[in-house]
Parts: sequence; structure tokens; C-alpha cells
Amino acid sequence: MTLDLIRRPARDVVRCLRRGEVSPLELIDAALDRHTAVDGTVNAVPTLCADRARTAAARLMDDPAGLDVTAPGWLAGLPVFIKDLTDVAGVRSTHGSPIFAQHRPDRSDLVVETLERRGAVVLGKTNTPEFGAGANTFNPVFGATLNPHDTRLTCGGSSGGAAVALATGMAWLATGSDLGGSLRVPAAFCGVVGLRPSPGRVARGPVPDPWCPMTVEGPMARDVADCALLLDAQCGATAADPFALEAPAHPFLAAAERPQAPLRVGWSPDLGLWPVDPEIAAICERAVRRFETAGTTVDAACPDFTGADTVFHVLRAASFVANLGPLLDQHRDRMKSDVVWNIAKGMAQTTADVADAWRARAALTARVAAFFETFDLLACPTTVVPPFPVTQRYVESANGQRFDNYLDWLGITYTLTLTGCPVLSIPCGTTTAGLPVGLQLMARPRGEAALLSYAALLEGLLGHCLAPIEPRIGI
Repeated sequence: MTLDLIRRPARDVVRCLRRGEVSPLELIDAALDRHTAVDGTVNAVPTLCADRARTAAARLMDDPAGLDVTAPGWLAGLPVFIKDLTDVAGVRSTHGSPIFAQHRPDRSDLVVETLERRGAVVLGKTNTPEFGAGANTFNPVFGATLNPHDTRLTCGGSSGGAAVALATGMAWLATGSDLGGSLRVPAAFCGVVGLRPSPGRVARGPVPDPWCPMTVEGPMARDVADCALLLDAQCGATAADPFALEAPAHPFLAAAERPQAPLRVGWSPDLGLWPVDPEIAAICERAVRRFETAGTTVDAACPDFTGADTVFHVLRAASFVANLGPLLDQHRDRMKSDVVWNIAKGMAQTTADVADAWRARAALTARVAAFFETFDLLACPTTVVPPFPVTQRYVESANGQRFDNYLDWLGITYTLTLTGCPVLSIPCGTTTAGLPVGLQLMARPRGEAALLSYAALLEGLLGHCLAPIEPRIGI
């Protein structure tokens, strides 16, 4: 029964929950059985809260009063996993840092509170790099999370534990967050779907910088429709987040379940800026051209992203100062060198540097808006390389070009962060070594519904269907 349940899409399991054909307690047991079977190999979910989950499930079944039982995203008791950057009340929430190794917050993050009102049952926390910095999931508290397609390799990050939990069947749905690609990169490396929504689509906080549109919370799942279901469960306005948007009039799941073809797609192998492994580029181009079989025009085109690297570095460094700067004086010796470097970079910037970055971002945004007057989607690879050894901190070069810092191998994702548009990574093929490859699809600002509909169509054209896999132990 465990294997049957974990193989089923989340939306099917939720329908069974709503009809009373399966109970939340049965699903908790199924997820825990799967965790016992596989997590010792991949180390994706180091913190479980089974007692808390069973108590919440029992309360939900006995008395759902006060819960959003009529909401489109009502999950009816489905167990979910939460990224360890996101606080869950009473549950060890470490942020991957020794500073918070024993931290048990009194209050959950807004996205967790929203999910629990929508019938999600939190079962555990997924592993993440220290403070989410770096797209290789390892930290001094829990160690490294391994790619289930080859355990010698990284799963990406920073939502790496979430992606691995999905790929191996420990979770039907999992939350992630994204600044420079933290949802999209692990989705690509593990063969799952990750959506970076528009800023404000999912309420977040409490955070030191609630007005910053760079970091977003978002959904991860094994397919596009399940990703849409989780977005329905996550979204909605709240006074506690001044950026938060109202939930849409029509559910995102409805859009994903009615796949439509875009009229015109712009395709770029590199966004005009970044070195990309030729095999990755070829696989992604073959995938995006499958749209043509549905009548879509696919053209080689993308906005002018000149200067994106400078803009992102400046704004990211400023956000690191806002969020982590107060920790530096007291805990410098307990912080990862990459995090210290990013905070120091932000502190060394001038007001003029930040002002220049905001002006450059505004100009970039205008060019993107002009692009979407003609195109419905922009498509490009999610990563510039396939998964690399987990012992390697970050990618130092790609296609003959070297990177001089730990961020720029993520340029193809962080460039799209600057647009404020929703971006989804969808599995689109495998390398000759059998490793997953992800394709990024970006739609107009606040265009999640159209994006999910287009992505669901492409998913069907590609024949993607990831059943939970057994970890493949590398030799």
C-alpha cells in the first residue's frame, strides 16, 4: 500500500482524502515508511515531526472548523515537507547553520500558516545549504544531500532536500524558496518541477526585508499539475506581508489541467550571456521545439539582459546585509565563507552602487515587457552544466569559461529573477549519462496561470512522468 500511495500524483491523493477513501494518518505512515527506506542513502529530510503531524491530522479529521476547507488549494490532510530555511512552530528549524542548530521557533512562517489552514500536515524539514547560500545542498549541521540519480553528485540547491524528497517518493509536495535559482536548479538536477512565482504570489515572513522582491516562496512537485495544486494552497493576501497578492479568481490547478499552446515562444540557449554545456543546450532546444507540433512558433530570441550580472550581485549583496548582517559581528567564525563574502560585499557597496543597480534593473524590466508584447514565453536551459560531484562546492567553469565566484554559474537562473516574472523549471530530457536536464519557461509578470497551462502542454508532449525512483548509488 505504501508504494501504491507514494506513486500517485498529489492531486489524486487529495481527491481520495476529500472523499474519505484514505486518511491523513495512513499517508503519514506511508511517507514515514518511504523515509525509512531511502533517506539514509540521500539525506534529504533530516528533521521529522511525526508526533506533531499525527496530532494535526487527528485535529483536522475531528474538527476542521476555522480551516479553509472550501479553498481551491484545500489539501485535506496531505503530508508535506517544508524547507529548513522556513520556520515551523515547535520544530527544529536550523537554516542549515550551526548558529541555529537547536532553534525551535514559537511561530511558523506565513507560508506554513497558510498551508496548515489549507489542510496541509507538516511532516518534516528538508535539507538546505547554510542560509540557502550556494546551489549545492550541504551544511555543517546535517551534512550533504545526495542526488538520487547518482549519489556521487549534488542535487543542487538551495531547495535540494525538497527536490530529492519528491524524486524518491518521500513527499507528494514540498515547499521551496528562490533568490538566484534555489527552486529551479534542484528541480532540474533531480528531474522534478519547481516554480518561482511572481513576487507577492506567496506570502512570506516575518523577514527583515518584506519589501524586497528578490526572494520568493514557491511550490515543488513531480509534475506541473501537482505544482499548480501546491501554489493554490500557498497563495493569498495577508496584511502581514505588504507584497502579498490576492488569490486568483480561477484556481491554478484548473489552468494546468487545461493545457494550451502558446502562440509564440522565444528560445535562447544562453540568454546572450552565459556559457552552457553543448549537450544541455541541445537537449533543451529539442524539447522546446516540441511546442511546434502544437502549432506554436518557436523563434531564436530573448530580451537584452546586458548588465544582469552586476545588477544581481549588487542587489543580492544588499539583501544579505539586511537579512544576515546583524549575525556577522557575533558569529563570523560560525558562518560559511561564501556567506561572509556576500555580506562583506554588501557592506562595501555605496548608495550610488545600489541606485545604479535599481536603475539598470528598471531598464531591464522595460526590455522584458517589450519582449512579451510579441512572445508568450521565453525558454532557456535551467542550468549551464549537468549535476556535478557533491564534494565540489560550486561550478568553477562551463563550456570553457571560468567563474571567479560561487554565484555566476547560476547566472542563467538569476538573470530571470531580476525580471519579476514567474519562471518554471520542467524536466525535458536526460544526458547520455542518464542525468536529468531542466528547461526554464518564463511568462509575463503575474502570468502563472498561462505559464502552468503552457508547461503542462509541453510536459505532455515530452511524455514526462517521474515515478519515484530508488536512489542509484554511485561507485
